[in-house]
Amino acid sequence: MGHPLDKAALDQLFDDAHTSNKWRLRDVPDELLQRIVDHMRWAPTSANCSPARIVFVKSQEAKARLKPHLNPGNVEKTMAAPATAIVAYDLNFYDYLPKLYPRADAKSWFAGKKAHADTTAFRNGSLQGGYFILAARALGLDCGPMSGFNNAGVDAEFFSGTEIKSNFLCNLGYGDPEGVYPRSPRFNFDEIAKII
Repeated sequence: MGHPLDKAALDQLFDDAHTSNKWRLRDVPDELLQRIVDHMRWAPTSANCSPARIVFVKSQEAKARLKPHLNPGNVEKTMAAPATAIVAYDLNFYDYLPKLYPRADAKSWFAGKKAHADTTAFRNGSLQGGYFILAARALGLDCGPMSGFNNAGVDAEFFSGTEIKSNFLCNLGYGDPEGVYPRSPRFNFDEIAKII
């Protein structure tokens, strides 16, 4: 059904992609942010549970709300980014399973089973966060994902009164090469994987 991507595509998604820490003065249109979500939503999650929830912080007012919850080392680059995605997950994702997985009573697999539901929400929300980064890169954006922020503060500021919890932040835009650190080492195949 599929075919291997060419080297240029693989380089853009993986091999040449770096975390961006500085940004060019170039806007990221709302339509492009919508396209990221339009692509990431098709990638698989267990029972199509789709717990990811995204808030795109773009306006100066929204950035002012986010700023107090950032670790000091992440303030400057986040305030300079054209957009910052709060990648979150909904602990009550199972309420939507009658729509998302109509072939079975999947809601009953999670309702009233908090530990199982919470683990499923976090795992699949994280999986969707990875899809989010790949979708953004595929559309020509650079990404600066990070976990250096106060989750409880962000949750209170942006998700008050809900069961939505922040997972990580991802700055988005067109990166300035001066803000890219040298590539850090990675494990070789035989250090982290085996075929049995």
